[in-house]
Amino acid sequence: MTDREKIMSEDYYDFLTDSPREEGFTGYFEDGLFLNIENDLSLVYIKKDEMSPQRLRGLIYRDVPKLFGLMGLERGAAVSFDPEPLMKCGILQVQGAPLNLTGRGVVLGFLDTGIRYDEEVFRNPDGSTRILGIWDQEIQSGQPPAGFLYGTEYTRELIQAALQSEKPRQIVPSYDENGHGTEIASVAAGSMLSGGLRFQGAAPDADIVVVKLKQAKRYLTESFFVPDGVTAYEENDVIAAVKYLEGYAVSMRRPLVICMGIGTNMGNHEGQSLLAEYLNSVATRRSRSVVVCGGDEGNSAHHFIGYATAGMKQSTENVEIRVDAGEKGFVAELWGTMPATHAISIRAPGGEITDPVDFKVQETREFTFIYEKTVIRVNHSLVEPGSGGELILFRFQDPTPGIWTIQVTTTGAEYDENGNFHIWLPITQFLGGDTYFLRPSPYVTLTEPGNTREVITTTYYQDSNNSFYGESGRGFSRRGNVKPELCTPGVEISTVLGSRTGSAFGAALLAGICAQFLQWAVVDGRERWLESREVKNYLVRGAVRPPGIQFPSREWGYGQVNIAKTFDVIAGI
Repeated sequence: MTDREKIMSEDYYDFLTDSPREEGFTGYFEDGLFLNIENDLSLVYIKKDEMSPQRLRGLIYRDVPKLFGLMGLERGAAVSFDPEPLMKCGILQVQGAPLNLTGRGVVLGFLDTGIRYDEEVFRNPDGSTRILGIWDQEIQSGQPPAGFLYGTEYTRELIQAALQSEKPRQIVPSYDENGHGTEIASVAAGSMLSGGLRFQGAAPDADIVVVKLKQAKRYLTESFFVPDGVTAYEENDVIAAVKYLEGYAVSMRRPLVICMGIGTNMGNHEGQSLLAEYLNSVATRRSRSVVVCGGDEGNSAHHFIGYATAGMKQSTENVEIRVDAGEKGFVAELWGTMPATHAISIRAPGGEITDPVDFKVQETREFTFIYEKTVIRVNHSLVEPGSGGELILFRFQDPTPGIWTIQVTTTGAEYDENGNFHIWLPITQFLGGDTYFLRPSPYVTLTEPGNTREVITTTYYQDSNNSFYGESGRGFSRRGNVKPELCTPGVEISTVLGSRTGSAFGAALLAGICAQFLQWAVVDGRERWLESREVKNYLVRGAVRPPGIQFPSREWGYGQVNIAKTFDVIAGI
């Protein structure tokens, strides 16, 4: 079997590791494949036959790829182009004289569902393509990018040849069937059509590079109970996509903005995953910005916060989950706060209660019931490697519809206003039905990797009435770090395929703004060594802060992004 076949095969498990090869997986397996990203970070593919139950039990949480879904709500009806969100952000004001900031000389990178490269909004006025390259991770018939072992890369020359052909998809078969990636790219980088009357993006002169992510392997989607037909991407492929985009900018010596319109509820919501650490590394390089959406989980009721009782050495919370009749299974993650420890018992809808379990260091327990066919598997890590926090991972298989109660007993904690433990259910599209907490919290609902320290994270608001949109994720991080930094319009945003609402489209606007700023700073030679942290802080200083709100805010971050006002601040106006 070739390396490409191993990466694509369901007969191989996918893992991540940040251990050196000689100390990691290599010494244990005859048929292991490693794709190094940088330093000790590698993507790993191991034949299932070599993974004994004992070896599987030896895996740590961060070894297993997280699954990411598309962020965005339902697509609206096709409407005429509305420039108001671009005006609200100051985008149109700085596109014109004297600044003329259109993203010229900057690369905008997208990792999503691909791109419809034949759309007019991705072409120059002469009809030539503005897309420098597409890496389609799904198509295996062509040559992968240099340094990668799977997928097919389509260069600008091939895309141009396809556009001049009567049968373009015979030359470049990569196509965005979903439309999500095409819409995000159009908002961030769509060309100016009819002088901006028909359409224009935030950075209409930026160059575009695209990764079409491949669907996660079926064994992973089944393990996490993702419903059939739902788009899900695995962390391995997302990390590889970021490396590809970064490498493209390095080879061309160009500033780069990466726009991420995907997210997950998996993880400790502190930005401490392997993907988050890699994004930190990329975002702190010169001439780089990484923009991440905050997700659409604010009103989903998929987050619970548990508090210890002040002055009590031990306290108990009953966490009630309403499970829908259509739910075949789901996972939930409990993350504890030091120095507390947590014990659990579970009550089924029919009244059966498991014995309390006080976990020791690292254990796996399985619960079955007399009157329920449900099987619950619980994995515990007292100190989860990478974050150092306590993690209890629940896996409900064939849950009986009704109210399930997890009784959580917290020991050895003082009252913490950020919460002594948090539990997250999966993002909405990864659930098979309307399953939710009866006493949820709308806060700390930013999807990962939105809590990553060095990226720029945005929530979204409705620009027509200046109100925060309820479905938007909200901060702060689990331990109270300020996330998001900014809030962007994200309701009924005009895209090439119609109007869209959701955090991904707010992130697309912000990515275009970052491209404008990098043009001013790097391309035009004013501040050549800028990085994501400085771009973030410049934009924060120009943010509009509505009266009556305490900033930084869990909803608004440091305020509504407005690049025109950022330049007013720089100019001392």
